[in-house]
Amino acid sequence: MGATPGVLVFDTGPLSHFAQQGWLGILRVVVGDRTAVIPDTVVDELRAGAEQRVHLKLVLDAVWLEHRALTGPDELSEFARFAEMLAAKGRNLGECGVLAYAKANGATAVIDDGPPRKLARAHQVACKGTLGFLCEALHDGLLSIDLISAVADHLLESEYRLPFSTGGFRRWAHEQGLIPPFQ
Repeated sequence: MGATPGVLVFDTGPLSHFAQQGWLGILRVVVGDRTAVIPDTVVDELRAGAEQRVHLKLVLDAVWLEHRALTGPDELSEFARFAEMLAAKGRNLGECGVLAYAKANGATAVIDDGPPRKLARAHQVACKGTLGFLCEALHDGLLSIDLISAVADHLLESEYRLPFSTGGFRRWAHEQGLIPPFQ
């Protein structure tokens, strides 16, 4: 299937942690004019946890996140393929839905966890982490490095796994070549 530029498919993890720490609006700014989608597998995960974690209701109610059911032979076939490789004991179904929707529709998966990102690379699914999007927003002048550093530190407070510790975003981003050394 041909590429559908500008469609981002979000996994549960980034949405949950950004909402928990009060930064969900930052993701909306970073998405900009692109379409943001959450597949039904992610919606199911969010609904399952929303009773105990009220911040998940914020994600479910966000008007800028389009809920889409996996339908049609391409999406369902891709879901079955990714579930065979990644799902276990009812876990990782959200990631499987994100990868399936992205693969079948030529969209970009927004996933921060390592194993599904490796699968994305192995199966030619466009994939990006939230830190990459935040750095793009820095380059576009939408966010400052101080703001991104604050967001990253707050995400770490919610036990979100990032590749650095508190206060380490700027150094990590320099080392990854995501931002110039003068910033």
